[in-house]
Order: sequence, then structure tokens, then C-alpha cells
Amino acid sequence: MFRISVAGHLCVDLVPALPANARLAPGQLIQVGALDVRLGGCVANTGLWLLRLGGSASPYEVRLQGVVGDDELGAIAAQMLGDAADLHVLEGATTSYSIVLEPGGADRTFWHHTGANSLFDPENVGVDADLLHFGYPPLLPLAIEADGVPLRDLFARAKQAGVTTSLDLAVVDPDAEVGQLDWSAILHHVLTFTDVISPSYDDLASMYRLEEPASLAGAAELAKELIASGAGIAMVTAGAQGFALRTGSRARLAAGGRVVSPLAEAWADLNLTLPPLPVDDIVTSTGAGDAATAGLLHALASGLAPDAATQAIRQAAADKLIGAA
Repeated sequence: MFRISVAGHLCVDLVPALPANARLAPGQLIQVGALDVRLGGCVANTGLWLLRLGGSASPYEVRLQGVVGDDELGAIAAQMLGDAADLHVLEGATTSYSIVLEPGGADRTFWHHTGANSLFDPENVGVDADLLHFGYPPLLPLAIEADGVPLRDLFARAKQAGVTTSLDLAVVDPDAEVGQLDWSAILHHVLTFTDVISPSYDDLASMYRLEEPASLAGAAELAKELIASGAGIAMVTAGAQGFALRTGSRARLAAGGRVVSPLAEAWADLNLTLPPLPVDDIVTSTGAGDAATAGLLHALASGLAPDAATQAIRQAAADKLIGAA
């Protein structure tokens, strides 16, 4: 049985039910619905979805590594993660949270508090797993210091131990300090040691300051660039457009750690673009990209062939959109 460790950004999502006319109106009372308390961030979104996909006869076990404060939200996060949690509780710190605004089914807006994630140190991440998935370095300041050297060192340490490394990104706020970093340099340092990478088009567009809207063609071009920069498997999601999947050579995948190396023959040199599965009634778009990532990692850890893997990716994203538990 493979051991998967999901590490990185973790927060508590506070999601009020909003009517279509919800707005900021100083001095006015706006009626809203009930508050839904969820977990957000890569650790919860991808990690818990991996557990769901694995089911009772899972071919892998999952451990969830993150940091929280010693506050009420930290206790909520630990309880909601359950037995898979491997959390570092920081005394005196505040747990990260997001207020997620989804008025009338429109695309979401996040108000985010970094909290304890500002103290997340990649040096404390264990590599005693077969696959290490690390998520949202733009929201983990210590991971991206010195053009991403701490994250690069973590992945280099994992690769030396034979671990398959996996990376997911996040949208960069151009007006924040993180938006002024040289993301080309950061990714250049890390991708040589990255076996799997699964960002969204919007993640990469914000880092590279691209102005073109998301498209399958754009996602495919970015996936090609990620492979050329050293990654083994690159999946770039493009929201309602679908996703692009590209892979490196057989030799590159054979060096992809304990999870990817057995799949080198079947997975080498793929260049695919696929639309999403049709979904009639979208409940939420929050976490759909993370669910797609979970679908990809599940497929790899289960030893699925590419055709079955792409179906697993599409189904995971569709299930998330309709609010499947």
C-alpha cells in the first residue's frame, strides 16, 4: 500500500449563503442565509477528496500535514480532518481562514487571513511517504523565500528518498508582496524536482502576468512549458473548459519516484486535452481544481492507465461541482 502525504496550506472556510443581490452597503442590513463551515486549502480539499476516492479498499493511506493556531478554529480544523490529521499546533498563532463569497451562484471571491500558514516551514515536512503532494506555496511565505529555495530543498530531499513529488499552485494577488516575486525563477528552481504538477490556468496566468482568458489551448501550451522546464506530469485545469494533460519521456517518468516510475511505459509522452463532464446544477466551484488533482493522484497511486485516469479526473471534478460528500 502506498503512503501519500498531503502538506501545505490549510484553512477554515466560512461560507455564508448569499442571495443574488448581496453586496457591501455601508450602514445597511443585508439579509443572508446560514453559515457553512468547511475546511479549505490544499491539505483539506485534495487530502480529504483522496480519502473519499480511495474508499474502504483504498490502495493508499493518506496523512495530512499542516499548521494551525491554538484557537477555536484550529480545534475545528483538527476535528474535521479526523484520524488522518498530522497537524502542528502553534502556540499563540491564529488559524488561517477564508470568508468565501458566492452570491447567486456567481464565481467565488475570497477574503483570506494567512494566520499560522505564514509560519509553515518546509523543513518540518516529513518525507516518509511514497508520494508527497505540496499545495499553495504562494500562500506559504517561508516556502518561497530566496526564489523558492526552501520548497526546492524539500522536494530535493524527497526525491533523494525515492518519493514521488507533486505540486499545486494558487492564484497570486498582483497587488500583494507575493505578486512582485519572480515566479519564473521560483518555478525554475522547483520543477526539476517535481514529478507531478497540477495548477490551474488562472494560477499560472497570475504568476506569468498573462492577459488571455483561460482556454484549453492556453492550458495545453502552459502544460508543455512545465514539462520543458523539468516536470514529469503536468495537468493544467481551465475551469469550465476542461483540462490539458502532458507528460515527459519514459526516462523522465522512470525517475519519478515510487508511485510514478512503474507507470513510465504507459504514461510517457502524453498530450491530451479533455472537456469536463457535463454538470446540470453546479452547487459550488470551490475546490473543483483540488478535486481534479485528487483524481490525478488517485489514478497514479491506483496504477490506472491514462484513459481510466482521465475519466477519474473528470468524475472527481464533476462530483465536487455538484456538492457530492
